[in-house]
This record gives sequence, C-alpha cells and structure tokens, in this order.
Amino acid sequence: MQIYLPIAEMSVNAPLVLGLGALVGMLSGLFGVGGGFLITPLLIFTGIPPAVAVATGANQLVASAFSGVLTHWRRRAVDVKMGLVLLAGGLLGSTFGVQLFAALRAAGQVELMVALSYVVFLGTVGAIMLVESLGALRRSGAAAPAPSRPRRGSTWLQALPLKMRFRESKLYASAIPPFVVGVGVGVLAALMGVGGGFIMVPAMIYLLGMPTSVVVGTSLFQILFLTAWTTMLHAVQNQTVDAMLAVLLIFSGAVGAQVGARLGIGLRGEQLRILLAVIVLAVCARMAVDLVATPAEPFSLAPAG
Repeated sequence: MQIYLPIAEMSVNAPLVLGLGALVGMLSGLFGVGGGFLITPLLIFTGIPPAVAVATGANQLVASAFSGVLTHWRRRAVDVKMGLVLLAGGLLGSTFGVQLFAALRAAGQVELMVALSYVVFLGTVGAIMLVESLGALRRSGAAAPAPSRPRRGSTWLQALPLKMRFRESKLYASAIPPFVVGVGVGVLAALMGVGGGFIMVPAMIYLLGMPTSVVVGTSLFQILFLTAWTTMLHAVQNQTVDAMLAVLLIFSGAVGAQVGARLGIGLRGEQLRILLAVIVLAVCARMAVDLVATPAEPFSLAPAG
C-alpha cells in the first residue's frame, strides 16, 4: 500500500515504513538510545530526502522514547536530576544545531554533511564500544574475576566545581560534564536527526561514572524532551517535518519500544553494549559504501559535445 508524503513529495510503501519504525522503537527500549542513528539512514536508503529524514525522524524518537521511559520509570531506573542537567545542555546545543542545519541546507550540503557525520561518529563510537564490551565480557568470564567497583568518573572530573548530588546514580559530581555532554548531543540531534543515545550512553557510563541500571532510563528521559524541542525547531525554521511520515513512525515506534524494554530485562549490560556496537558499525559501513560507490546515474557538468 502506497502513501503519498506531501513534504517529501513522494510515495512510500506504508508497511515498510511501519516495519522500520517498529524495529527502531524496539532498539530504543532495548538499548536506551533514541534510534535516530538507524531510522534516519534507513529513511534515506528508501529514497526519503535527507533533510526530511533528519527532521521527521526526530518525531519517531519522541514516541519511542516516551514509551520506553514509562517502562523504566516504573522500575525506578530514571535519574531525573541528571536527566535535567543533560537536557539543559541539549536544548542549547540543538538550538545552535538547527541554525547550522538551515545554513547547510541553503548551501546544498545537507546530504554530504549527514553522510560524513554518520561515518565519523558511528564508526568511532561503535569501535570503542565493541572493544571495551568484549574486554569486559572476557574479564567477567575469567576464573577469578577481580571484585568490581562502581565507576566514579575520572579524577580530574571530580575536581570540577558546581557539584550536585545525584541520588539515583549514587554520585556526587560536578554538573559541568553532563551539561557539556548534553550540548554535544543537542547539536548531533539537530544535524543528524538522532537522539544522541549512541554518544550519551557510553558517556554516562564511562565519563560520568553512572551505574548501568539507571543509564538507559535516564538517556531516554533526556532524549524525549530534546527530540521534541528539535522537531519543533525544524518545523518552524526549515519546514522539513512530514506529518504523514511522522504518524507512521510514531505509531510503530511506540509499540516497538515496549517490546524492546521487556527483551532487555534478561540481558547483561556487556551483552547489550556488544549488540549495540555491532548495529552501529553496520550502519556506519553502509553509509561509507554509499559515499564512495559509483552513482547509479552518473552525470557531468561539462558542456554537451
């Protein structure tokens, strides 16, 4: 069944879009990421213009993040205070990012920028996560593993001012690092149509020293409000949010997030991070191939004859 998208100015297969939304929603609930790192390139692969894919993909993140947050909230696995600090930085970063997106779109460089951003960020983060998670899995399977200690972040981070007590995370730390992380995630949300979970989750675990038990719920809490704000900015300034496509993604994403949140209960943190790293690297590889592959319809700017 084909459905016409007025903003994208094209028709798409509705069951295909619903399936993509459900898949990304399931990953959102499973890993605590918004899933934008996957839904945006998948929409581009199906022929959606990059500007529309980036802006409309954020709508799906709002729905899947909201659905996932509800599940983690019931388990008391959301650090609201930490989430608000991350969100404050995210709102600032996304506001700047939307302005930059508009400038790149006017210059005709959005498609190239999106592809390069995915290759660089997904490749780097995916490789780091995979190496660290495989090492942690090997250490956990050793005959006499050393007793694990809770992560408390880097020593130099503990010396920063503006300290706050984050009770759910069992941390007493400066608000500056999570605010800076939030700013970076906000810029990525505007430029790449992502919730930033693939950056935020590793940063919360390895940089901020948060326990894995509250990382997923807190990440989704921040993603929920950040993507809603980013979507509004794109709709007002760039007019690239396709409502029909957004409805399909929101409906399927909310259902998939509930399934993913339940599937993640029986998996260990290291296993979840390995699976997420593999998915991130797979998407990165596909984007890299598209950057260097010969176009299906080559063209030349040379004069005819």
